[in-house]
Amino acid sequence: MKKVLPLSISVLMIAAGLVGCSTSNGTAGKKESAQPTAKQNANVDDGSEKMDITMLVSTAIGGGWPENHPMIQKLNEKLNINLKFQWVPGDNYEEKLNVMAASNTFPDVFQIWNATSYNKWQEKGVFLDLKPLLPQYSNLSKELPERDLQMMNPKDHIYGLPMYAPSFRSNLSIRKDWLDKLNLKMPTTVDEFYNVAKAFADQDPDGNGKKDTVGFSMNVGVNGGFGNIDYLKGAFGLANNWKTVDGKLVPMQSQTKEWKDLATFLHKAYAEGVLDKDFAVNKEFDPLNKLEANTNGIGEVNPNEVYTRTLPNLQKLDPKADIVQLTPPKGPTGLQFATTVISTTKIVVNAKTDLKKQQRIMRLLDYMLSDEGYTLIKNGIEGVDYKKEGDKVTMLPAFNTNRPQILSTWFFRRFDPGIQIRIWDDKSYGDKVLTWFKNTEPYRYDNPGAGLVSETQTKVGSELDKKFTNAIVKVIVGQEPVESIDKAVEQWKSGGGDQITKEINDIYAKMK
Repeated sequence: MKKVLPLSISVLMIAAGLVGCSTSNGTAGKKESAQPTAKQNANVDDGSEKMDITMLVSTAIGGGWPENHPMIQKLNEKLNINLKFQWVPGDNYEEKLNVMAASNTFPDVFQIWNATSYNKWQEKGVFLDLKPLLPQYSNLSKELPERDLQMMNPKDHIYGLPMYAPSFRSNLSIRKDWLDKLNLKMPTTVDEFYNVAKAFADQDPDGNGKKDTVGFSMNVGVNGGFGNIDYLKGAFGLANNWKTVDGKLVPMQSQTKEWKDLATFLHKAYAEGVLDKDFAVNKEFDPLNKLEANTNGIGEVNPNEVYTRTLPNLQKLDPKADIVQLTPPKGPTGLQFATTVISTTKIVVNAKTDLKKQQRIMRLLDYMLSDEGYTLIKNGIEGVDYKKEGDKVTMLPAFNTNRPQILSTWFFRRFDPGIQIRIWDDKSYGDKVLTWFKNTEPYRYDNPGAGLVSETQTKVGSELDKKFTNAIVKVIVGQEPVESIDKAVEQWKSGGGDQITKEINDIYAKMK
């Protein structure tokens, strides 16, 4: 996620002293009088006036569209607007927002990727409260779930619309051909999972006569934490960052027993060669890369890419390779969880826009989630990016060169797990992809503290988490006994963790 700095409440304060401005406890200190609010039922924009709308979009590989792009022309014609895009590479997005904040030159509509910035800036009156306007826009009301609309927003206010990310972008998979070759059954518990993973590591499932395979892999995040093993963390009872106990949030770092149980399991796997020995230096996508390289038997995959990238890459090395979905294994007490992404990205409207422009922006966003608009931003323009012949839809070469889908990929879209499924894709393919998501839904691993950020967490949270994770790594590789986790938990709490917990719970109480 990109990060930005907070903005002050008035133009004078913005110009004079934005950098270094801070607020405490996220949304806890919000003043009602500071919040610009849209006016309900004030339909002053009849759409007849052509209107400039500036939009800031964070880009990935390939960058944004040129000014004369067919998609921009199409949207301009549909909404009677003149869209002026500012395309900013993701690595520079934070810097660009900081510059805009310092000069008070935000665009009309833009993204906030970072929860800290969103919480701080909404207090400063930077974002328009959209709640009064939403009832006028049926597609926004229909397609954006209430839970996600309200997340990170104070009660009775909505300062940003949620940018959807598939909750189960990472789904657990297993090498079906390896299971068959070794005459193994699909594992259903963590003990069975371990036995299968050990067989994958020890019994030469790739048949090359070398001991060069592992049962499963994981990685250590740059800011602490373990990636690619949420299914194991959840099975052993660890929270997805936070859990609720008696109406209060409890951090996963305080769960001493659960960490000991997980670390004991991982230490055994590491010592016996079942766990990838390079886990501590792996980057985020290394476990997936090793799955595609025919060395990792169990790993998380993206359902939207498993049949277009992961399996084809793997079958280049082993034409008989097969990957199938694996249900998250049950832990010692029967818990089962899957990796669940909680998106904190928000689409916001500049509070300085006038009422006419507010309504036109909302009409644009609403159109993007309509049946017609969503088909457009997801698939492109009929006759340009694809063609229809009766019931048959065929992609045209221009789709790959025009990249008409990037607005739905990078900026705003429906809550649609099949975001990468196009209207010309074979129905059986789409059904296979969506089945992965459907099968994982019962094992949702929610984080009730998602989007809540405290001042102490912003200052020291990352360093605390890195130290805590390093202590767990030492237990996994055998450098420290499992009892050392007691000390690690206490050091996290005394080093700022207790204060973070207090501040987060103060915010949580005010958001109810």
